Amino acid sequence: MLQYSSRIVRNTLIASAALLTLCAHAQSTVKVGLLSTLSGPGAGLGVDIRDGFKLAVKLNGGKLGGQAAEVIVADDQASPDVGRQTADRLVKRDKVDFMTGVVFSNVMLAVGAPTFQSKTFYISANAGPSQYAGEQCNPYFFSASYQNDNMHEAAGQVMTEKGFKRVAIIAPNYPAGKDAISGFKRFYKGEVASEALPALNQLNYGTEIAQLRATKPDAVYIFLPGGMGINFIKQFVGAGLSKDMTLFGPGFSGDEDVIKAVGEPMLGMFNTTQWAHDMDNAANKKFVAEFENEYGRLPTMFAAQGYDAAQLIDSAVRDTKGKLDDKVAVRKALMAANFKSVRGEFKFSKNHFPIQSYYLRMVGKDAKGRVTNRMLGGSIFKNHSDAYVGSCKMPA
Repeated sequence: MLQYSSRIVRNTLIASAALLTLCAHAQSTVKVGLLSTLSGPGAGLGVDIRDGFKLAVKLNGGKLGGQAAEVIVADDQASPDVGRQTADRLVKRDKVDFMTGVVFSNVMLAVGAPTFQSKTFYISANAGPSQYAGEQCNPYFFSASYQNDNMHEAAGQVMTEKGFKRVAIIAPNYPAGKDAISGFKRFYKGEVASEALPALNQLNYGTEIAQLRATKPDAVYIFLPGGMGINFIKQFVGAGLSKDMTLFGPGFSGDEDVIKAVGEPMLGMFNTTQWAHDMDNAANKKFVAEFENEYGRLPTMFAAQGYDAAQLIDSAVRDTKGKLDDKVAVRKALMAANFKSVRGEFKFSKNHFPIQSYYLRMVGKDAKGRVTNRMLGGSIFKNHSDAYVGSCKMPA
């Protein structure tokens, strides 16, 4: 009888220890630091990332991976210093489990240090600097968007295929702008008639317009995010240059936020992207319908990327059963990308950047008479990776 009682006590203690271990590792609340640009000329981009992310959480019942979700939203003001300080606060004081939301690559490069040092996973909903794709690749960085060069590479390819012999390039003077020019030139086989690097968030393009008049290119390729693109396109069309020069850009320079601000002068502009609101897959149809219902506007690629970032986190929390202190398991779950992306099929390369397809869109009018993007034909690139993955020696 004494032996039987001892066995019961021993088994009870073992079960209790197992329960305590489980409780120590499975979290009841998942905390996400959503640090984005929510003020200034780039605010619309950050707002869309935030709205896309929060929509995914709402559709998941306020949860991520079955756990209650707390999303702490902060404004980086498009400032590397503000971004770094705020990220430091989010990972140290608020003890977030994941970080996301940064729009601009110069801010991302500043935010990376405190995030990675704290062993907090960063899920990019936009910025994909070449540094993090190559020699500075990091086990705690995953891009749910793209690598900075990719859309520009697709533009260089399609503009070559369409026979444009002389192209002018305009991109802002910061890391993503330099990545844009490198990516475009990697695949464009014609002559670069001129190259301009305006200051980030510059809004007056008199100098650049004068240069276009002088060089007379066949086409103009712009990477001018947010308010930069809105102002340039208005000035470009207002100067009458759209009659003789075809305008191309990456998806974010010809997206729904820009179209809404510019209107019909956008008609006929081409842009390259990994996502479009008219992509024909079930996940995307649900996302677009729910976004329009929630916010009363068509989503941008920034919103789509925010939504996918949340879905990626959701999948990792679910697949690790909320045991977020097991960093190896979380990393493995993120790498698996076990969710239905709005862009369709994609997977991660060894540097934690997407392998995915890229497409051409053109601004036109839909059946409702709205000025919007529509996807043209098949893919420019199928299952495309980035140029820097070979330089990535991913730490274990």
